[in-house]
Amino acid sequence: MATFGAAPAGNHNPNKSFEVIQPPSDSVSSLSFSPRANHLVATSWDNQVRCWELTRNGASVTSVPKASISHDQPVLCSAWKDDGTTVFSGGCDKQAKMWSLMSGGQPVTVAMHDAPIKEIAWIPEMNVLVTGSWDKTLKYWDTRQSNPVHTQQLPERCRALTVRHPLMVVATADRHLIVFNLQNPQIEFKRIPSPLKYQTRCVAAFPDQQGFLVGSIEGRVGVHHLDESQSSRNFTFKCHRDTTEIYSVNSLNFHPVHHTFATAGSDGAFNFWDKDSKQRLKAMSRCSQPIPCSAFNNDGTLYAYSVCYDWSKGAENHNPATAKTYIFLHLPQESEVKPKPRVGTTNRK
Repeated sequence: MATFGAAPAGNHNPNKSFEVIQPPSDSVSSLSFSPRANHLVATSWDNQVRCWELTRNGASVTSVPKASISHDQPVLCSAWKDDGTTVFSGGCDKQAKMWSLMSGGQPVTVAMHDAPIKEIAWIPEMNVLVTGSWDKTLKYWDTRQSNPVHTQQLPERCRALTVRHPLMVVATADRHLIVFNLQNPQIEFKRIPSPLKYQTRCVAAFPDQQGFLVGSIEGRVGVHHLDESQSSRNFTFKCHRDTTEIYSVNSLNFHPVHHTFATAGSDGAFNFWDKDSKQRLKAMSRCSQPIPCSAFNNDGTLYAYSVCYDWSKGAENHNPATAKTYIFLHLPQESEVKPKPRVGTTNRK
């Protein structure tokens, strides 16, 4: 019987990635890049939201801490406004904050829930913020108003959320996947059970909005097309496993240019995949701790990932003496992220 496990002891940076300086003092819960510049935001369980400015010099990257703000409790999620001026964050204090980074102003509360806010996204096409909570609601906010524009009831607690307007997919507990067409956001477009048998950990909408990826705690990813005539192209695949152990898939990120995608997991590895040719493009070496979150920058030349304990084995497996938190930057090579036809096939569709 395979077991759910944590990554093995060993090298925390086997891929020789560039280390972000002054990382959080506790585990990282989300990473978000500005859509306009190489500014990276991390939220963490130490109640902080931090921002670094990253500078690429040829084959190296340097980081400079720029600013930080605090929540009253651990922070779980983050998102940028499309103009790159403003950061949104939400967490266990049941509120979302708006932080105008460029003006240096104080953060203001722009959203409230009855339980922690697990997911947050800015939807520029609608000029609204959307928050998903463990109170089993999804709320849309005009940040100039104190009350939500709309509250959408969910069947269970929000676990993950992805937006590529007009497509939004919300994953909840009990393996529900709720699809919304944001041109009519007050009505569920479709509700489907996850194609995976275990708890959902992450979702990512296809760049062409025709479907989505879903990752679970059972080392597996599902590729799902919304159009039922394309259902023959749906499949699931195993990943983030070794011979005896099964690890959670914690993060799914599409490359902004090539539309291949990265997975990151509790085995401490990240991999690059091509869903269309159904193949892994590159397997990276396993770090000594799990990778709970990751993100590409706006042009896909940087891939940020955090290496830290993800609490998947509880407090009894947390050793403060060894549980250091890292944020690393990988420079994806074209061979790692550019699609390639499967060997032994033609390019014919």
